[in-house]
Amino acid sequence: MEHIGIIAGRGDLPKIIALDARERGFKVVTVAIENLASADMNEASDEIRWINVGKLGSMIDALKDFEVKKAIMAGKVPKSLLYKSGIIPDWRAVKLLFSLKDKTDDSILNAITKEMEKEGIDIIDTASFSPHLLTPEGVLTEIRPTDDEWKDIEFGWKIAKEIGKLDIGQTVVVKGKAVMAVEAIEGTDEAILRGGKWAGESAVVVKVSKPHQDMRLDVPVIGSDTLKSMIDVKARVLAVEAKRSIIIDRA
Repeated sequence: MEHIGIIAGRGDLPKIIALDARERGFKVVTVAIENLASADMNEASDEIRWINVGKLGSMIDALKDFEVKKAIMAGKVPKSLLYKSGIIPDWRAVKLLFSLKDKTDDSILNAITKEMEKEGIDIIDTASFSPHLLTPEGVLTEIRPTDDEWKDIEFGWKIAKEIGKLDIGQTVVVKGKAVMAVEAIEGTDEAILRGGKWAGESAVVVKVSKPHQDMRLDVPVIGSDTLKSMIDVKARVLAVEAKRSIIIDRA
C-alpha cells in the first residue's frame, strides 16, 4: 500500500484529502499541527502524530519514521503565529527562518519544501492528487451577478492578481470599483469582515491564485467560514479562480 503524508493545518481540507486518499487505497500518514488541525484527523488517518507548530525537525522525523516519500500540505497555518509569544521553534526551524531573505508566504513555504526534499520527501500538489476538488468554471449559484457586480469582479480580479504578485495576499474586497480591503497577514475571513464594514452592504469578494502560483503551496481555499464572514457583513458576491482554487463542501 502506497503511503501519502498529510501535513495538516486548520480547516476541513486535510480531512477531505485524507478520506479521498483512503478511498483510493493509500495509507494516510498525518502530521497534525497541534491547536490547528481538527481532531477528526485521528479517525481520517491510518497513522497520525501530533506536532507542535514550529517543530520542523519533529515534523520531518515523523514523516521519515513512517517511511513517507510523498506528502501534501493542507490546511491553514497562519503566518501570524511567527509573531506570537509561546511559540518556540526547534533548531531546524530557527535555522530556516534565519536563512530567509524575507518572511513572505512563498519564501517560508519554499524553504520548508526544500528541507523536506533534502530528506527524500516530495511535496506534491492537491491539484494533481485530487483534481476533482478544484473549482469548476462558470456561475455556481442560482443567482447570477448583475452587470455592476461583474464590473466589480473584473476590477477586483486585477487588484488581487497584483497583490498576489507581491505575495501580500490573495483576496480583495471591493464595491463600486473601489478597494474596501486587501488581505495581508490576517487572512481571508478577517479581510472580508474589515472590508465589509467599509462597504456597508453588497460587497464583492475576489480570491485568486498568485500569478506564478506553486500549486503545492498555499492553494486558495474557501469554505463555510468564508461564507459566514460574508453573511456577517451582508456581502453579495464571491468570485474565485476556476481550476486554481478549492471550494470545501461545494454543494
